[in-house]
Amino acid sequence: MVIANIISYVLVIIGALNWGLGIWNVNLVTLVFPGPMNVGAIIVYSLIALSAIWLIISPIITNGMLKLQGNREAKKTSEA
Repeated sequence: MVIANIISYVLVIIGALNWGLGIWNVNLVTLVFPGPMNVGAIIVYSLIALSAIWLIISPIITNGMLKLQGNREAKKTSEA
């Protein structure tokens, strides 16, 4: 679940930067996938939307915590 949270976090940040660059009329997705709305752009936008939904749902599943690191305490006690 930690890996899913990190990937989602990165994708949402990329989506937010893409949205913010709209101030200067720049769209990163259309730079990577030029032309009208094509399959690549739809996949990228869908992944970013699913990542945002995951970051909303993940803390609900884990009792209010968004884990971005593994459980270090468990590793320390198992090594001792």
